[in-house]
Amino acid sequence: MPRVTRPGATTDNTTTPPVGQTDGQASPRYAGLTTFARLPRIQDVPRHDVAVAGVPFDAGVTFRPGARFGPSAIREASRLLRPYNPQLDVMPFRDQQVVDAGDLACNPFDIAAASKEIEEGAYELIRDGARLVTLGGDHTIAYPLLRAMNRVHGPVALVHFDAHLDTWDTYFDAPLTHGTPFRRAAEEGLFLPGSSAHVGIRGSLYDPQDLSSDAELGFTVVHCADLETLSVRDVVTRLRTTIGDAPLYVSVDIDVLDPAHAPATGTPEAGGMTSRELLGVLRGFKGLNLVGADVVEVSPAYDHADITSVAAANVAYEFVSLCAGGRR
Repeated sequence: MPRVTRPGATTDNTTTPPVGQTDGQASPRYAGLTTFARLPRIQDVPRHDVAVAGVPFDAGVTFRPGARFGPSAIREASRLLRPYNPQLDVMPFRDQQVVDAGDLACNPFDIAAASKEIEEGAYELIRDGARLVTLGGDHTIAYPLLRAMNRVHGPVALVHFDAHLDTWDTYFDAPLTHGTPFRRAAEEGLFLPGSSAHVGIRGSLYDPQDLSSDAELGFTVVHCADLETLSVRDVVTRLRTTIGDAPLYVSVDIDVLDPAHAPATGTPEAGGMTSRELLGVLRGFKGLNLVGADVVEVSPAYDHADITSVAAANVAYEFVSLCAGGRR
């Protein structure tokens, strides 16, 4: 993976070891700056391999608001993350330079303007080959993030974890909301039909045609009910076959989890995945060419004991770990 040096930096990237977390044995986890996993800020190091960025935007929600506060809540919940991931057998902060890139500033009143700002901000972080893990924000942000990815990698395999399809056309005639990002992405050819999938789909729909219209876009669908008979390993096998060798982008709406595991989200649906199932499927992507990922729709005002934020922080940790354990 190319290592990205910020303009003006002169450090030799081949010999300088990554700067990792603040040592939890030297400074209590509840102290100090609230960066993701207590990692250095982007301005504190000369280069990065993986950037973790927040997008505090929720102007595209259609029910409960509040996901604009998701990035800060996820960062706070990430304080307990440690340097070794035993499930993937990687040291994600030792083997690559991971930074907290702060939040991408975007217009809170104009969705189209915000989309352009998110795309440009994300592109600046990845244009030289770095990978990006984004903390949302509502699911509208997946569309500009995929546009940024397309500028670097071309069309990607998209694996979308969600209770909802998010391929509707409009909502109150608005073309871009958190229920439409993948319809807009399909229209622009941002992901690979036949190499992309929805996982965890469940709940009521507007019309039977919602499913048939979605199928025309080329998604494989693993419905949440399928997990009654399929194991996590079965789901991973199906998804890896679908993805193939394409560059991979993973988008996780936290409402893919059952409200028992993630109550703090804008459009909760009963009968969802457990956090263990979700993390297990994500770990099954080890070795694939993960180029970017997001975890969205955390609305902390509805949380209890931070359980939704903790789940999202661990999802982001798996993404960073997959970047360390993936192909170089």
